[in-house]
Amino acid sequence: MKTIKKRISNAFGKKIYLLGVDKDNKNVWLEAPKWDCGWYWGFGYIERYTNNKNPSMARDILFHTHWDSKIIGRHEYYDIDKNCFRLNSDYIHHLNDNSNFIKTVLTEHESWELADLMKSFYTLRDIADLYHQGNSGVAKTEINLKDLSQEKRINEVKLPAIFKRISEILTPQPKKEV
Repeated sequence: MKTIKKRISNAFGKKIYLLGVDKDNKNVWLEAPKWDCGWYWGFGYIERYTNNKNPSMARDILFHTHWDSKIIGRHEYYDIDKNCFRLNSDYIHHLNDNSNFIKTVLTEHESWELADLMKSFYTLRDIADLYHQGNSGVAKTEINLKDLSQEKRINEVKLPAIFKRISEILTPQPKKEV
């Protein structure tokens, strides 16, 4: 995978990190984390904008998806012959493994580390949600797993540590003087 320079920009009042360039030769961006609705972290949003070169001047979002549905993992596709959605048998382990990208900002090591950090984010966010609600919300249960102190620790300590490292990985480093 060809590596390009890291960039940070903003779009619609949100900080965004360049991830790479897709097969359509469009920049693909990751939104910075944001505390939403007073109880959970919104993160993992992947976007392309109408102004490919300068997202801060974009008029609209061209494409919006989520890290865990289009970047990493096993993806769905529509099978016209069977008239249903099916899972692709290929598993994408990290960004540099994703064939929809022609260039990324990540070294191989950074790509693997980012994949691990993103998986950890989703896992911890789900646990924080469980601690907030007391259950998984699938059915009414007699067991209440609500634990606000654990929810608070995840949201105020664990996830911010993950976000800090992700920012370090995706932030351009100043050139070292010789």
